[in-house]
Amino acid sequence: MFSPEGPSLRELAVQALSSVERGYDLLAPKFDHTPFRTPDSVLDSVGRALARRGPFDAGLDLCCGTGAGAGVLARVCRGSVTGVDFSQGMLAVAREQVRPAGPRVDWVRADARALPFGPAFDLVVSFGAFGHFLPRELPGLFGQVRSVLRPGGCFAFPVVAPPRPGSLSYWMLLGFDLVMRVRNAVWRPPFVMYYRAFRLPDVHRELEAAGFHVDLEALPEFGRRDDGSPRVRMIVASLPG
Repeated sequence: MFSPEGPSLRELAVQALSSVERGYDLLAPKFDHTPFRTPDSVLDSVGRALARRGPFDAGLDLCCGTGAGAGVLARVCRGSVTGVDFSQGMLAVAREQVRPAGPRVDWVRADARALPFGPAFDLVVSFGAFGHFLPRELPGLFGQVRSVLRPGGCFAFPVVAPPRPGSLSYWMLLGFDLVMRVRNAVWRPPFVMYYRAFRLPDVHRELEAAGFHVDLEALPEFGRRDDGSPRVRMIVASLPG
């Protein structure tokens, strides 16, 4: 799962026993060599789908990490790109390695639950961060996204279909979530990272409650499951113009 340049088992253990912010500060220099980084295939597919809907002016990469999503925004935004994350370590890596030709790129340290912007963006994206938010936090999170979008703006992110019950992936994710719940029950500070808590029906409902119109776009590069449903979708939550 990890390349030779990735973190050691000891480093992962130290991260897991830290807070989310401190854990990612520690992991940042090696984050791109872990399976936690969104694969380029997903980033490229979302970029192509957004290009068909764009171009956009100003874009925001929510929970930007080391800046992979900012690279997607730089291809579809004409004006500016902003990456926001609460890990100083992740932002430091992003500043060093993401320097796209084209729009201006800024990096801002802030919590996604209290964004320090007005309605300044036409597009907000996020990749791989939602496992760090508890279900009860979604209304506030989506409200924050709405507050930074201009009229007619949209919020887009990929969602992978959940594994089938009984499959190896299903048991692996279930086991990971159970381990995290036990860890958080006996250790402080908590480390919120639950892969099974971000469920499409709940997300759809909360986005609509926040005032978005929600579209689901299949990303065809990843094919379909045996029942015909897409393996990967892009959610596009739009505000009225």
